[in-house]
Amino acid sequence: MDSVRQVVAVASGKGGVGKTTVSVNLAAALARMGLKVGLIDADITGPNVPLMMGLKELPPLKGGRIVPAENFGVKVVSMGFLVGPEEAVIWRGPMLHGAVNKFLKEVEWGPLDLLLVDLPPGTSDIQLSLSQAVPLAGAVVVTTPQDVALLDVRKAIGMFEKVRVPILGLLENMSAFICPHCGEATEIFAAGGGAQAAESRHIPFLGSIPLAPEVRQGGDRGRPIVLAEPQSPAGRAFDQAAKRLTQELKRLTPAAPKTAWKL
Repeated sequence: MDSVRQVVAVASGKGGVGKTTVSVNLAAALARMGLKVGLIDADITGPNVPLMMGLKELPPLKGGRIVPAENFGVKVVSMGFLVGPEEAVIWRGPMLHGAVNKFLKEVEWGPLDLLLVDLPPGTSDIQLSLSQAVPLAGAVVVTTPQDVALLDVRKAIGMFEKVRVPILGLLENMSAFICPHCGEATEIFAAGGGAQAAESRHIPFLGSIPLAPEVRQGGDRGRPIVLAEPQSPAGRAFDQAAKRLTQELKRLTPAAPKTAWKL
């Protein structure tokens, strides 16, 4: 397999915080910066990345290996390509572990600067499988501002600390609703919780993403907001978060060679 420089997990301790939306927009923003980017949809039972990336199927196999689909300069694999849109994936832990390994080691990724892995919510099998299967450069943890989300996010941070995976940063999603008519911001899910949590745990804060209708529309239409409306408040926020992420990666691994490791 061609070399992959760094693997970064995108995680949350709680569902419904927009982790996949964050993963897709970070990947698109990083690719627009000129990086070679891959994205694994490791939420095996709820794979939404193909829809959000405007992709429907994988290319034909190459030498018996999976070839990732590609759009916006991002290479993508997902269980969503392999099952029907209404077909449920009802698997136990070992099968989930096998799927993650397949996406890591049986895909013709080619040279990548960064491989993002969109994890399912929680702190269970897939998170542990990933941390044991490859040397992660770090994790981005996604939250919303309210206490009920931050409670679970702290557990996710604790899990990564226990398996010695660096936290590259905390990113707050749905920080405030931006009215599309007047531009006024309304803090539906409280305010500042992500920044406060990052400060209390001494981890970087990657920024706040506003709650805007255009973000949802971009996901449903298969064109991430960071590309569809890059000058919108949400588009700029995702772009800044991606730049801060690359800065944290450089800070943690300043001398990482181009072929740091191979899967």
